[in-house]
Amino acid sequence: MATRTKAKAKTSRRTTHRSAKGSKLYAVRAADGTFKDIQTYKRAHGADVKRKSSAETAKAAPKKTTTRARKKASKKK
Repeated sequence: MATRTKAKAKTSRRTTHRSAKGSKLYAVRAADGTFKDIQTYKRAHGADVKRKSSAETAKAAPKKTTTRARKKASKKK
């Protein structure tokens, strides 16, 4: 009998729409399919650009140096 693993919670995805004026809109839907939030593409995209992903923050984190690397660096001084 195979065991089932719990599926990850579905992240909220945005669907694109056009307003009556023609500007692009993002609509975020709740789990039941109703609209949770509607925002303009400009505002949503600006917020996305300002936010860093977990991969970017992990890459920018200071790396731990080993004792060998520290000893080598101190000898060079």
